[in-house]
Amino acid sequence: MIQRRTFAAGAAALVAAPMLGAQILPAGPVRIVVGFAPGGGTDILARVIGQKLGEMWKTQILVENRAGATGVIAADFVAKAPPDGTTLIMAHINSHAIAPGLFPKMNYDANRDFSPIVLVGVTPNLLICNEQQPAKTVKDLVELCRANPGKVSFGSAGTGSAQHLALEMFKLQANVQALHIPYKGSGPMLTDLIGGQIQYSFDTMTAATPHVKSGKAIALAQTREKRAAGHPNVPTMAESGFPGYEATTWYGLSGPRGMPPAMVRRMNEDINKVLAMPDVMARFEQYGAEDGGGTPEKFAGFIQAEGRKWAKVIKDANVKMDA
Repeated sequence: MIQRRTFAAGAAALVAAPMLGAQILPAGPVRIVVGFAPGGGTDILARVIGQKLGEMWKTQILVENRAGATGVIAADFVAKAPPDGTTLIMAHINSHAIAPGLFPKMNYDANRDFSPIVLVGVTPNLLICNEQQPAKTVKDLVELCRANPGKVSFGSAGTGSAQHLALEMFKLQANVQALHIPYKGSGPMLTDLIGGQIQYSFDTMTAATPHVKSGKAIALAQTREKRAAGHPNVPTMAESGFPGYEATTWYGLSGPRGMPPAMVRRMNEDINKVLAMPDVMARFEQYGAEDGGGTPEKFAGFIQAEGRKWAKVIKDANVKMDA
């Protein structure tokens, strides 16, 4: 009798195991909220990962764009969402590292109000222009800005965005003035750059790459200290006369604070598997997104370090939201 009960209990446990595993993942469709317009770097990477996770989890993964305030609107929305895993955010350098230094009285705390899942990738920005521009090297661009102080236009994904701060860093190091034109995301900014309404941009490599590859945009430089594998022939800003210049953009997946630890772990494991897929690796390399993956704890520490770094840059450069 004892043996029969033991066998029955063991059989029940075997049946329950996959059911418990299924419950670790969210029940129903999952949305990944992106704080920028469609067509930008954050949007592109979210859709690549969302498609793979949808296949893996056998559920619908929706990418929802909530553009505005350089990602802060989207982050604020997700911070208040139920922590059941059905609402995630493509966390971004703007919303989770730069904005806290610009807006001391934000409605969310970038470190306290989220459940970090995984770092998706770090990308350089590309300093790009359209075909009509006369200055197609960093040296020539510096001379152009000095000859036309405050008149050469640079687009960004928004005031206070990573692209904006990359421009401010360039202005400080080159000792030049330029005209900053903010947009609601890389997508609409790139449309105007290619169309000739603006001249230059320090845009994300993810968003800019297709236009550079097609010849519609010209890459003058990239902004990590090492060249990205996807753009081996584009010099770095350091190689172009600006030693120590490094202004990156990064992306990661997070959920609201209070997500079940087992769910965070399962999502982390699955997204690491997605990042290791050869076709995903090739796509990410093309866009310059590197060094993704790792544990939730690694991502949490990374966010904290980036927050400290950009808070110092904002203070040292005296960046204001009306700049």
